[in-house]
Amino acid sequence: MRRRLDVATLAGAQIACFLLLTYLESNFFLIHLYQSILYYAILVMLFYKEDRWAYMIGMLASVAWLGLAYMAGILGSAVRQLSELRTVSLTPNLVGMAALTTALLAVLMIVFCGRHWMKEYAGLGRTRSTFLVSLGIVVAYYGTLLRFFWDMIPNG
Repeated sequence: MRRRLDVATLAGAQIACFLLLTYLESNFFLIHLYQSILYYAILVMLFYKEDRWAYMIGMLASVAWLGLAYMAGILGSAVRQLSELRTVSLTPNLVGMAALTTALLAVLMIVFCGRHWMKEYAGLGRTRSTFLVSLGIVVAYYGTLLRFFWDMIPNG
């Protein structure tokens, strides 16, 4: 269990950040709650010793989240918000800090999951199948998130 503790801690911290964002951005409550589901699943997989799936999904989900956050401008606006700190209200500053924290946690998740994968599963012949199934799960997960977010945008 000790070897999985770092990934479990990162997943728990990611959940905490998304739950904080559900509180701070009540308009996006369901989106942030949905974002945390995959990290709950990683914790469950680690608990049931399905490490190879947890590591691969942890890496792919983090890469996908970083890509989407970058393309949506979330990371850039968070950096601008924290660099300027012009707002008297604490909420935008906390949102920016939470966004950058989730980005840092995503990078750490990629590093730690990749390191565990290389130590424990590289060369066992399961990489391709695990990657493809995990990629399908992550694509379906983020596709649903994007569809849900797109439906929230008013047409008009």
